[in-house]
Amino acid sequence: MALNLSFLSFFDDVGKAALKAVEHEVEWFCLPAGHLLFAEGEPSDALYLLRSGALAAFRDGAMGRPNLLGYIRAGEPVGEMSMLEERAHSASVYAMRDSEIVRLPTASFERLADKHPSLMRELSKMMLRRLRSGPQRDGSEPKVFALVSCSPTIDVEYRAQELQSALARIGVTSAIIGEEAADWPGPKLDAYEQDHQIVLLMARLGDTNWARRAMGRADRVWLLARGDAKPSTPLLPEDPTPAARLKLLDVLLVHDGGSRPASRPREWAEAAEAARVFHWRQERPDDLRRLARTLAGQSVGLVLSGGGARAYAHIGAIDAFRKAGMEFDFIGGASMGAIIAAGLALEWTQEELVERVYEAFVASNPLGDWRLPVISLARGHRVDERLEKHFGDVDISDLARPYFCVSSNLSNGRPFIHRSGTLRNALRASIAIPGILPPVIEGENVLVDGAVFTNFPSEQMKAFHRGCSAGCDVTRAKGVNPADFQDAPGFFGWVRQHGLNELPPIASLLMRSATAGVMVGKHQAYREAVDLLVLPDTDTDLRQWKRFEETIDAGRRAAEFALSELSRDEAAAFGL
Repeated sequence: MALNLSFLSFFDDVGKAALKAVEHEVEWFCLPAGHLLFAEGEPSDALYLLRSGALAAFRDGAMGRPNLLGYIRAGEPVGEMSMLEERAHSASVYAMRDSEIVRLPTASFERLADKHPSLMRELSKMMLRRLRSGPQRDGSEPKVFALVSCSPTIDVEYRAQELQSALARIGVTSAIIGEEAADWPGPKLDAYEQDHQIVLLMARLGDTNWARRAMGRADRVWLLARGDAKPSTPLLPEDPTPAARLKLLDVLLVHDGGSRPASRPREWAEAAEAARVFHWRQERPDDLRRLARTLAGQSVGLVLSGGGARAYAHIGAIDAFRKAGMEFDFIGGASMGAIIAAGLALEWTQEELVERVYEAFVASNPLGDWRLPVISLARGHRVDERLEKHFGDVDISDLARPYFCVSSNLSNGRPFIHRSGTLRNALRASIAIPGILPPVIEGENVLVDGAVFTNFPSEQMKAFHRGCSAGCDVTRAKGVNPADFQDAPGFFGWVRQHGLNELPPIASLLMRSATAGVMVGKHQAYREAVDLLVLPDTDTDLRQWKRFEETIDAGRRAAEFALSELSRDEAAAFGL
């Protein structure tokens, strides 16, 4: 018996004859929630169409976390690119909820496409639409969120209504559904998804049945926890839902300004194995705006590259962004850019950012404690002291905005993404230029400067949030100055001329050698991965720490120019 596929939008324009031919060739099956449709690297042997339910595509990501590429909604094909290109699947696809799937084997598709060219035409049109709209295409964003309260004292209905109002203020429609939907059939919940841009499912962790169904229905789970409470162990049910199993789970800490914390945010993050930690401070309306933008896929990220003293330009760029009214929801960086990004994540004012960076890197040479090298030119004590002074024992999960930085793991040859742990330790790893600062040892991992593998971590930012991103890249294309290496004095001659506070030219040689690969291969693709790119025009060298104001000015001018070039729609995407 042929399967009726006429309700799938993909077949609207293929013609009746082609539709009937496909209906006689396809196979139908149900894929339970959490199960794998196909794995990254597996050979392709069919085209799939989602009849009902929801799927999500992932690639292997850093730190054992899958990198979400997007969602597939009812009526959409999946696996078509691999089938047409006759290559292995580039991503793994899982069922986010019980899903009905139609399978058309490759051989059947090729035979039918020869006879009915409309099939290939419609598939090509859909693929072009996807390519043109990029990762933000309709349907690829999470739209069903489970808001699950971990404490009976959290008014989850009030929090959901606050989020709904904030969403409405940015033009996004939403629906709130509570325990009354515990016995609703799937099609009724489907109707809510179709009629609203965002659906918020309210639940309390203590209401086991509804909480489990809400989490099983959600594209993403937000656990609402009290900032003045400790997480229970275990926090979640033993049999996790697909969203939890695939790390699509965040912790939202609700803070009462008068309460004393009973735990650190990292304890909640670890108990839930959360991908991100958000903070909701009632006295800070910008927190609510940030949460609404994140729900709506309208969040704004900022990526800052490494570059030694050239990274001062980031300070000027941030100043221009702030004056334009841009708000950043997710922040990340590499090497020196990671340090400046951390100041922004700590909500330093512009004046405080300037003062702290000046004190740490300009008032005296942070690499002035150099020595005859065994593993590095500098001992690193001065850098450690400055990091401790300005960042203390702050944990990354304590930061008001989600933050990450990158270092380079020489043990496995891959970038190391710091999204948890003590902030100053992560920063110390991210700036450990090989040969200049000692590496950071973390277990079996030998961590050095993030710029060695990824000086502009825009791809990591894309995996961190679903909105648009701005980036400031001070990566220098040209190499070292030949004059530094012609007729150079010996060790004691250099010391007589410059003293022990200025690193010799070997420092520039090591810095450039450590980052020599950043301008080849993928670096241009990294630049293209941001929606607003700032490229400061400065000839400041990596180790010219005294060229502070002029380098800041270069970043400010470049950012002002980049902002002036935005179209009206592009500016709107950044909230301008």
